[in-house]
Amino acid sequence: MFNVTTGLAIWCAEAMTLALVAFMAWRHDVRNRTYLYWGIGFLLSAAGFAMVALRDHIPTYLSIEVGNAVALSGQSAWVAGYLALYKRKAEWWMLLPPLVWLAGVFLPWVNDDYANRVVLYNLASATGATALAMAVTSPNGRGDAARIKLAAIFVVQSGLCFSMAVAIGLAAPTDLQAANYAGAAALGTAFLLTFACALTFRVIMERSERHLRLLSVTDALTGVLNRRGLFGQFESVQTKAFDEKRQIAVLLFDLDNFKRINDRFGHQAGDAVLTVFARMARQYTPAGVFGRMGGEEFAAFTSVVDQTEAEALAESIRAEFCRVPISTGSAIIPATVSIGVALASPIEANMDKLVSAADRALYAAKAAGRNCTVIFGEAETAAPVPTEPRRNSGELVPTLDDQIHALRRVGSLSRG
Repeated sequence: MFNVTTGLAIWCAEAMTLALVAFMAWRHDVRNRTYLYWGIGFLLSAAGFAMVALRDHIPTYLSIEVGNAVALSGQSAWVAGYLALYKRKAEWWMLLPPLVWLAGVFLPWVNDDYANRVVLYNLASATGATALAMAVTSPNGRGDAARIKLAAIFVVQSGLCFSMAVAIGLAAPTDLQAANYAGAAALGTAFLLTFACALTFRVIMERSERHLRLLSVTDALTGVLNRRGLFGQFESVQTKAFDEKRQIAVLLFDLDNFKRINDRFGHQAGDAVLTVFARMARQYTPAGVFGRMGGEEFAAFTSVVDQTEAEALAESIRAEFCRVPISTGSAIIPATVSIGVALASPIEANMDKLVSAADRALYAAKAAGRNCTVIFGEAETAAPVPTEPRRNSGELVPTLDDQIHALRRVGSLSRG
């Protein structure tokens, strides 16, 4: 015969240990409520089953009605923890396990019959396992392998508890037999929970690894890719351009007179300028990759149909940045950007050569007076690097103001 009291005591000790571990983990990252909820869940589970084990030493209503409700509330806390882990809001159905128990335990034909209480508890536990499966399942139906396996374990646990409830209901066992049924269900549940805990740790480790990898390729200030992350994406852009039979464009951006902005308005204002430009420019390059090269210099790798599209993209970013109001609270910061663009076919594209050519084009844009775009076509990009940069190299893209001024000049000449 299975000794239920001994089994409950063992689980209480394990649950208290897991609760302590979860609370210690939460203490190191109090903003992450996942460990807090899990710690509360294990604590409630331990307290609830301790009350059940003390049936002959405490009032019956505390051991049966309250004790099982507290233990099932632990499942609700676990559900809340998984929802927090996946950045999902709390749902009403996470409260179902204790509610199912409390809704049925006070019925006379349940409360007065041990076998029926075991049936009810297993139904409530099956509800909790189903809620856990729902919590770890992605709303869009997609997920990594560990997450899918975790959901499968909870589904199996739900099926086990439900099957045990049906078996007891059909067999109409004695109290002793019902206790053996309950013990078998508890052993199976404990076995599955062990696997669930192991997979949960694996899910957390994989999430931590992904987060660390993301941090290693992300610029902390602006949130865009850093130099390492940007260069790591070049091959994917090259492959996409080859598949779509398009050209590769490298755009280098340098914020004009950035040191003067820092000196005049302060470094916080300079950080605001960097952040605003990064957010705005990234919106203009959804088909490519955008990142910060360092300091006030940014870059974008993207595919374009031809030079005209590259010019239009660069000028759109330049013109929009001129119009974006950047406020320090007491003043509007005037900020502009110079852009160098280099083009190459995906077959001949070499990242180092493209970046070098775009850098020379950017130098020419600076030499031309800043707040403008200079573009190098395929021929200039493929040409050997000159020992001294030529100020008149590349094609200076006329700005919108230049075009309006030229049209006015033509109009005045025609009237003359």
